[in-house]
Amino acid sequence: MTGESPTPEDVSSLVEDRNLVVVSNREPYSHEYDDDGEVSVSCPAGGLTSALDPVMQSVGGTWVAWASGDADDVTSDEAGRVGVPPESPAYTLRRVPLSDERVDGYYYGYSNQVLWPVCHLDTAKVNAKGEFWEHYQAANRSFADAVSAEAGDDPIVWFQDYHLALAPELVREQRPDAFCMQFWHVPWPPRDAFQAAPQYEQLLEGLLGNDLLGVHTDRYCRNFLDCAAALSGATVDRATRSVVYDGHRTFVRPFPLGVDADHRRDLARSAAAAEFWRSFRDSHGLDGTRVALGVERLDYTKGIPERLAALERLWETRPEWRGELTYVQKASESRTRIPAYQRLQDEVRGEVARVNDRFGTDDWRPIVYVEDHLPQEGLAALYREADLCLVSALRDGMNLVAKEYVASQVDDPGVLLLSELAGASEKLGDEVLTIHPRDTDGVADAIERGLQLPADERERRMGELKRQVHADDVYAWLAAQFRTVKAIQRGRERAAAPPRGR
Repeated sequence: MTGESPTPEDVSSLVEDRNLVVVSNREPYSHEYDDDGEVSVSCPAGGLTSALDPVMQSVGGTWVAWASGDADDVTSDEAGRVGVPPESPAYTLRRVPLSDERVDGYYYGYSNQVLWPVCHLDTAKVNAKGEFWEHYQAANRSFADAVSAEAGDDPIVWFQDYHLALAPELVREQRPDAFCMQFWHVPWPPRDAFQAAPQYEQLLEGLLGNDLLGVHTDRYCRNFLDCAAALSGATVDRATRSVVYDGHRTFVRPFPLGVDADHRRDLARSAAAAEFWRSFRDSHGLDGTRVALGVERLDYTKGIPERLAALERLWETRPEWRGELTYVQKASESRTRIPAYQRLQDEVRGEVARVNDRFGTDDWRPIVYVEDHLPQEGLAALYREADLCLVSALRDGMNLVAKEYVASQVDDPGVLLLSELAGASEKLGDEVLTIHPRDTDGVADAIERGLQLPADERERRMGELKRQVHADDVYAWLAAQFRTVKAIQRGRERAAAPPRGR
């Protein structure tokens, strides 16, 4: 490969002739009944799923995922298999059926009411019901059984995220020939926070069934090794960043996740994005005002109420920005079955209404609040046109919104305000305006500073950010992990080889 970012074909070549099995909670393609009773297919729209899909099409492996579509069963064979993409099948999707009760306990329960708050250091929100753990164990067993049934000879099994912490050990018991790897997409917390999960030892044992565990940052690596050091029978080698447990060595490495930067740039340049912006600008009265932007799920880790408080402070203490700065909040409903998320949604809507009532005029609304689904070109248009992007997460594994914003800056460059508590700050921190999300006055000051940065300074900062985001894109992230797989395997082969004679 050249010094440029790898392509999907480059990534697939690193897998060589190994049988690749990807395992995730979310499936890359789902089948749903529409209002007329006809079956339609939902395709990957963005994120990791859309980046992995072309790699899987090139490799021709198997993807194991929860059968979430209400028409999945009628489009799959008796074993839950279906070829995808539907129009030209290139790999196998193996769907794992889970009952509504199982999904409530495994996904909405243990995954998102125990592991999510633990990993994001909000342990007061932990709801560790016993049945949640039982469903989590059972679901992980179902995924592991499907993997063991589908994996061919000499497989690489790649687990995604915190929903599947127990599955690696279960697969290793059934398929000791498998190379198991996992990427943990959320932060790995310090030891004292991780121990807020009552089953933290079993979770560690499950993850140490992997040969390779990937996290976003060096800090998360250190945190994991600290947690493993407290596990009875585990030996931590900090020099090699590995853990030996039950006779098996697991390597722990940082792989900062990126975005498909070229795709984001092309979306921002598209005619559809330009047309969306013209309509959006006119319908919301944005012509002639500066625009700040926030994009995220309605999740308590994202710092949305804290951000609204900082904007209110700006308009309160610096009235010259009233009518001159409009904040656009693109929010998406998330996990509304969980009470904490319902409360957050109500709080955010209430605060938006209150701030708009306080400062709004007949000609200007301070906050434009959008929960409706936007096409990819529409989101790209908002990124492209925003003078500021506010990423004020209270805790985030990486935060891809920050990188999507940078990749979409194809015109007059804007400014990225980035929380120091997001993983992205480890690499991007030198060229952004770093903020602490709970420092209301400090964030208000940073917003004003960002709006007043000279054009040459904005150009310099954004130019360097774009260089980083394009070089460290999602395909570089994929390639780094599979290169590490090959390095681990070469090391094991050398260690197992008999000594050469004189």
